Amino acid sequence: MDPELIKDCVHCGFCLPTCPTYVLWGEEMDSPRGRIHLMQQHVEGTPITPEMAGHFDACLGCMACVTACPSGVQYDRLIEQTRAEVEREHVRTPHDRAIRGLVFALFPYPRRLRLLKLPMRLAGKLRPFLARVNPSLGAMAELAPPPARRIRLPRRVHARGPYRATVGLLTGCVQGEFFPGVNAATARVLAMEGCDVIIPPGQGCCGALSLHSGYDARKFAKRTIATFERAGVDTIVVNAAGCGSTMKDYAEILADEPEWAARAAALKVRDLAEYLVELGPAAKRHPLNVTVAYHDACHLAHAQGIRAQPRELLNGIPGLTVREVAESSICCGSAGTYNLFQPEAARDLGDRKAERVRATGAELLVSANPGCTMQITAAMRRGGEQPIPVAHTAQVLDASLRGTAVRG
Repeated sequence: MDPELIKDCVHCGFCLPTCPTYVLWGEEMDSPRGRIHLMQQHVEGTPITPEMAGHFDACLGCMACVTACPSGVQYDRLIEQTRAEVEREHVRTPHDRAIRGLVFALFPYPRRLRLLKLPMRLAGKLRPFLARVNPSLGAMAELAPPPARRIRLPRRVHARGPYRATVGLLTGCVQGEFFPGVNAATARVLAMEGCDVIIPPGQGCCGALSLHSGYDARKFAKRTIATFERAGVDTIVVNAAGCGSTMKDYAEILADEPEWAARAAALKVRDLAEYLVELGPAAKRHPLNVTVAYHDACHLAHAQGIRAQPRELLNGIPGLTVREVAESSICCGSAGTYNLFQPEAARDLGDRKAERVRATGAELLVSANPGCTMQITAAMRRGGEQPIPVAHTAQVLDASLRGTAVRG
């Protein structure tokens, strides 16, 4: 933990109403400034106790406090450093170690995740039993999306119409295996906007899940960098908020290895909405007569500062109406692996978010992160009502550009 970063916090309290766990519980040690106080105690020599580890584990890492802080406190850096320290020093229970071992042995590896899809769906019928055995297993079963037809993307999708750029596409782990239609729609949209899209085979995890949980993400970062270097592209378009946030930090993650840091800095990582707005529209938009609610994924809005661009793209579609979700800055409770490791808090936040989404009266929810999509969909199912369909921004644009109905 960097003492200089800790000193930036003046304990003003502007972060309190933006922190999901403080909103839920009203506990000072479960607020950003409270956790920074614990970090300071550790820097001054206090060992990490189980209670301290619990407060750090309860943090979603949503970065809403970074947006709200008038002093520019880099809480994102602090919590990543702290989580790594917790994993080095804190001895977890065998039960906790087993669950974490299971998650990190499966989710960052697309082939293993592919094998997990069917068991997860079958386990959905056993969710009440699994939840009694272990809340994390119950959460895993509840979050599983409906089975998706596997889509094999070509290595190159050629631009339609006048050529404008060449970009690489990150297919991701959860996005690629559970929501392959999002990647297909992303490639089509980029192609219709004049881009040659390079999709390197054999892509792995970008490292986001590991980084946000306190584990070493460098091997994943290096593999991703090397994969796109071999593909001959220096601009990578990402359609998952957590992945984009992590990849934009590669140079810092690899700062102690100058050669790799330089290679990371040479890559231009752009979120899909960010890139399309920078590129400017070229393809014709056909009307979509639908009312949508747009959900701000935390690692898009807070970590990357991308809020206006998705709304600009949606508002550029004739006939489409965008409605805002109340408490848009409060996390839905997904937060990478948070809803697996902290299922009770995640459930409360998911229910809160689902209630706010339903209140919009929208026909469709638009989200730009697979974890958010699964989290909010599961929460809406728990509400006993027919869930509002959820689609990615890419799918909505794809439907408009092709003149078809949008499907969630």
